[in-house]
Amino acid sequence: MKRINLPTKLTILRILIVPVIIILLADPTPFRSLLAAIIFTAGGITDWLDGHLARTTGSITPLGKLLDPIADKILVISVLFPMVAAGRVPAWLATIMVSREVVVAGVRMMAASDNTIMAAGTAGKWKTGFELTAMVLLMLQWDWKIIHFQTAGMICLVIAVTFSLVSAVDYFNTYYKSIKT
Repeated sequence: MKRINLPTKLTILRILIVPVIIILLADPTPFRSLLAAIIFTAGGITDWLDGHLARTTGSITPLGKLLDPIADKILVISVLFPMVAAGRVPAWLATIMVSREVVVAGVRMMAASDNTIMAAGTAGKWKTGFELTAMVLLMLQWDWKIIHFQTAGMICLVIAVTFSLVSAVDYFNTYYKSIKT
Protein backbone atom coordinates (compact mmCIF):
# COMPACT_ATOMS: atom_id res chain seq x y z
CA MET A 1 0.00 0.00 0.00
CA LYS A 2 1.30 3.43 -0.94
CA ARG A 3 1.89 6.05 1.72
CA ILE A 4 -0.23 9.16 1.62
CA ASN A 5 1.85 12.14 0.54
CA LEU A 6 1.92 15.54 2.26
CA PRO A 7 -0.46 17.33 -0.14
CA THR A 8 -3.08 14.61 0.37
CA LYS A 9 -2.56 14.74 4.15
CA LEU A 10 -3.26 18.49 4.01
CA THR A 11 -6.44 17.79 2.05
CA ILE A 12 -7.54 15.24 4.66
CA LEU A 13 -6.73 17.74 7.40
CA ARG A 14 -9.09 20.21 5.69
CA ILE A 15 -11.89 17.66 6.04
CA LEU A 16 -11.01 16.85 9.66
CA ILE A 17 -11.17 20.47 10.85
CA VAL A 18 -14.78 20.86 9.73
CA PRO A 19 -16.36 19.32 12.88
CA VAL A 20 -14.31 21.70 15.06
CA ILE A 21 -15.56 24.68 13.07
CA ILE A 22 -19.16 23.45 13.26
CA ILE A 23 -18.93 22.94 17.04
CA LEU A 24 -17.62 26.50 17.42
CA LEU A 25 -20.40 27.90 15.24
CA ALA A 26 -23.10 25.95 17.08
CA ASP A 27 -22.97 28.61 19.81
CA PRO A 28 -21.47 31.60 17.97
CA THR A 29 -20.09 33.99 20.55
CA PRO A 30 -17.70 36.61 19.16
CA PHE A 31 -14.71 34.64 20.48
CA ARG A 32 -15.93 31.27 19.15
CA SER A 33 -16.73 32.87 15.79
CA LEU A 34 -13.23 34.35 15.64
CA LEU A 35 -11.71 30.97 16.47
CA ALA A 36 -13.89 29.29 13.82
CA ALA A 37 -12.82 31.92 11.27
CA ILE A 38 -9.14 31.35 12.09
CA ILE A 39 -9.46 27.58 11.72
CA PHE A 40 -11.50 28.01 8.53
CA THR A 41 -8.81 30.35 7.16
CA ALA A 42 -6.17 27.71 7.94
CA GLY A 43 -8.31 25.25 5.98
CA GLY A 44 -8.44 27.68 3.07
CA ILE A 45 -4.66 28.03 3.18
CA THR A 46 -4.29 24.24 3.02
CA ASP A 47 -6.41 24.32 -0.15
CA TRP A 48 -3.82 26.51 -1.82
CA LEU A 49 -0.85 24.80 -0.18
CA ASP A 50 -1.76 21.21 -1.05
CA GLY A 51 -2.21 22.10 -4.72
CA HIS A 52 1.01 24.12 -4.78
CA LEU A 53 3.01 21.32 -3.15
CA ALA A 54 1.52 18.63 -5.37
CA ARG A 55 2.37 20.59 -8.55
CA THR A 56 5.84 21.76 -7.54
CA THR A 57 6.98 18.41 -6.16
CA GLY A 58 5.35 16.34 -8.88
CA SER A 59 3.31 14.47 -6.30
CA ILE A 60 -0.15 14.74 -7.85
CA THR A 61 -2.02 11.53 -7.08
CA PRO A 62 -5.40 10.12 -8.11
CA LEU A 63 -6.45 10.18 -4.43
CA GLY A 64 -5.44 13.82 -4.13
CA LYS A 65 -7.31 14.73 -7.33
CA LEU A 66 -10.40 13.01 -5.94
CA LEU A 67 -10.27 14.35 -2.39
CA ASP A 68 -9.26 17.98 -3.07
CA PRO A 69 -12.55 19.18 -4.61
CA ILE A 70 -14.52 17.09 -2.10
CA ALA A 71 -12.64 18.69 0.81
CA ASP A 72 -13.32 22.17 -0.61
CA LYS A 73 -17.03 21.46 -0.87
CA ILE A 74 -17.23 19.95 2.62
CA LEU A 75 -15.43 22.95 4.11
CA VAL A 76 -17.57 25.62 2.44
CA ILE A 77 -20.96 23.87 2.50
CA SER A 78 -20.59 22.81 6.13
CA VAL A 79 -20.05 26.42 7.17
CA LEU A 80 -22.81 27.65 4.88
CA PHE A 81 -25.55 25.89 6.88
CA PRO A 82 -24.75 27.55 10.24
CA MET A 83 -24.56 30.88 8.41
CA VAL A 84 -28.10 30.32 7.06
CA ALA A 85 -29.31 29.26 10.53
CA ALA A 86 -27.79 32.40 12.05
CA GLY A 87 -29.53 34.57 9.44
CA ARG A 88 -26.25 35.70 7.87
CA VAL A 89 -26.85 34.05 4.49
CA PRO A 90 -30.24 33.88 2.75
CA ALA A 91 -31.43 30.30 2.19
CA TRP A 92 -32.06 30.97 -1.51
CA LEU A 93 -28.44 31.97 -2.03
CA ALA A 94 -27.18 28.90 -0.17
CA THR A 95 -29.50 26.75 -2.32
CA ILE A 96 -27.95 28.15 -5.50
CA MET A 97 -24.45 27.50 -4.15
CA VAL A 98 -25.14 23.92 -3.06
CA SER A 99 -27.09 23.12 -6.24
CA ARG A 100 -24.23 24.36 -8.38
CA GLU A 101 -21.78 22.17 -6.48
CA VAL A 102 -23.97 19.09 -6.94
CA VAL A 103 -24.48 19.75 -10.66
CA VAL A 104 -20.78 20.42 -11.32
CA ALA A 105 -19.83 17.30 -9.34
CA GLY A 106 -22.21 15.35 -11.57
CA VAL A 107 -20.67 16.78 -14.74
CA ARG A 108 -17.19 15.95 -13.42
CA MET A 109 -18.29 12.38 -12.67
CA MET A 110 -19.73 11.98 -16.16
CA ALA A 111 -16.49 13.32 -17.61
CA ALA A 112 -14.47 10.96 -15.41
CA SER A 113 -16.53 8.02 -16.68
CA ASP A 114 -15.31 9.04 -20.15
CA ASN A 115 -11.72 9.24 -18.82
CA THR A 116 -11.76 13.03 -18.98
CA ILE A 117 -10.35 14.94 -16.02
CA MET A 118 -11.89 18.37 -15.61
CA ALA A 119 -9.63 20.65 -13.64
CA ALA A 120 -10.96 23.83 -12.10
CA GLY A 121 -10.79 26.77 -14.46
CA THR A 122 -10.01 30.37 -13.67
CA ALA A 123 -13.62 31.24 -12.80
CA GLY A 124 -13.76 28.27 -10.41
CA LYS A 125 -10.61 29.42 -8.67
CA TRP A 126 -11.99 32.94 -8.29
CA LYS A 127 -15.25 31.44 -6.99
CA THR A 128 -13.35 29.53 -4.33
CA GLY A 129 -11.37 32.59 -3.28
CA PHE A 130 -14.47 34.75 -2.92
CA GLU A 131 -16.37 31.94 -1.14
CA LEU A 132 -13.62 31.46 1.40
CA THR A 133 -13.34 35.22 1.99
CA ALA A 134 -17.13 35.55 2.28
CA MET A 135 -17.39 32.74 4.82
CA VAL A 136 -14.69 34.26 7.02
CA LEU A 137 -16.31 37.70 6.93
CA LEU A 138 -19.74 36.23 7.64
CA MET A 139 -18.44 34.16 10.57
CA LEU A 140 -17.01 37.20 12.31
CA GLN A 141 -19.45 39.14 14.43
CA TRP A 142 -17.74 42.49 14.10
CA ASP A 143 -18.67 45.91 12.88
CA TRP A 144 -15.86 48.38 12.53
CA LYS A 145 -16.32 52.01 11.60
CA ILE A 146 -14.55 51.33 8.32
CA ILE A 147 -16.12 47.98 7.43
CA HIS A 148 -19.36 46.15 8.14
CA PHE A 149 -18.35 42.48 7.99
CA GLN A 150 -21.85 41.19 7.16
CA THR A 151 -22.15 43.54 4.19
CA ALA A 152 -18.63 42.80 2.95
CA GLY A 153 -19.27 39.07 3.34
CA MET A 154 -22.50 39.25 1.35
CA ILE A 155 -20.82 41.24 -1.41
CA CYS A 156 -18.08 38.59 -1.62
CA LEU A 157 -20.71 35.84 -1.59
CA VAL A 158 -22.67 37.41 -4.46
CA ILE A 159 -19.43 37.74 -6.43
CA ALA A 160 -18.63 34.10 -5.60
CA VAL A 161 -22.06 32.98 -6.83
CA THR A 162 -21.54 34.92 -10.06
CA PHE A 163 -18.18 33.22 -10.65
CA SER A 164 -19.82 29.97 -9.59
CA LEU A 165 -22.42 30.19 -12.32
CA VAL A 166 -19.85 31.25 -14.92
CA SER A 167 -17.62 28.31 -13.99
CA ALA A 168 -20.60 25.91 -14.13
CA VAL A 169 -21.21 27.01 -17.71
CA ASP A 170 -17.48 26.49 -18.39
CA TYR A 171 -17.72 22.92 -17.04
CA PHE A 172 -20.73 22.18 -19.24
CA ASN A 173 -19.00 23.63 -22.32
CA THR A 174 -15.78 21.72 -21.63
CA TYR A 175 -17.68 18.47 -21.14
CA TYR A 176 -19.82 19.06 -24.22
CA LYS A 177 -16.72 19.69 -26.35
CA SER A 178 -15.04 16.57 -24.95
CA ILE A 179 -17.95 14.30 -25.89
CA LYS A 180 -18.23 15.81 -29.39
CA THR A 181 -14.62 14.90 -30.22
